[in-house]
Amino acid sequence: MAFVITSPCGQEKAAECVDVCPVDCIEEGEDQYFIDPNTCIDCGACVAACPVDAIVDEHELSPDQEVQLEKAENFFG
Repeated sequence: MAFVITSPCGQEKAAECVDVCPVDCIEEGEDQYFIDPNTCIDCGACVAACPVDAIVDEHELSPDQEVQLEKAENFFG
């Protein structure tokens, strides 16, 4: 998984990331959006479009954001 959508998305759920994704890899969950790691091409368009800076490279997650990675993994099964 290259990018992870973190908790600010749950508060905003703005969806600009969905609109700019060239491969439609971002799906809406119950409380936030999630990036499908099997479809994502790592282009970074979603990162630039997110108005709340909720999208983070998996390797740059802070310890308190690790739960968001687990949440995304569970969403896509």
